[in-house]
Amino acid sequence: MERQIKLIWDFRGPDALKTAEHQEIHLKEFILIEQLPISISGFQQMNEFHSIAFIVVNDELMRKLRDVLKPHRGELYSDIA
Repeated sequence: MERQIKLIWDFRGPDALKTAEHQEIHLKEFILIEQLPISISGFQQMNEFHSIAFIVVNDELMRKLRDVLKPHRGELYSDIA
């Protein structure tokens, strides 16, 4: 199985959750326009003042999307909870 990478955008402050939710909308639009094989995206509240938006990409797409979308960070993705 190919390695999957979670590209993450961090948002901080009192409006972090709303901003992360809005960022995910833009990420989904980009995925549709570019017809990318990405099915995992989302946003998550880490705490009251920190939220993230993310997409999960395969290793092959990671460098291209990293350079175009400029995520704040990335990590290996595992769907095991």
